[in-house]
Amino acid sequence: MSNPHDHPTALKDLQDSIYREKVLRARAMTPEERIDSVFELSDLQLGMMLGGAMHRLGTKDPDEGWKEVRRWLDRLAYARDFRFYATQRPGAA
Repeated sequence: MSNPHDHPTALKDLQDSIYREKVLRARAMTPEERIDSVFELSDLQLGMMLGGAMHRLGTKDPDEGWKEVRRWLDRLAYARDFRFYATQRPGAA
């Protein structure tokens, strides 16, 4: 048997298979399972933001980290509220 990694479309086939599995798993979820997964991902993301904030500040104090995360989220909210974001790529007509 030859090495499957030598096949020119092996990586693409693997990526398609993984994507298909994720889609089928998501379609099989109940609404309650979906909202639970959203909260799980949100908790994970906030934890990553806290770690990043603490690293950026050079602190081990979670309270300082949460203040920095809050500042970041406030800044994003301000940009969203005042439409300080691009709706088109630069140079697009």
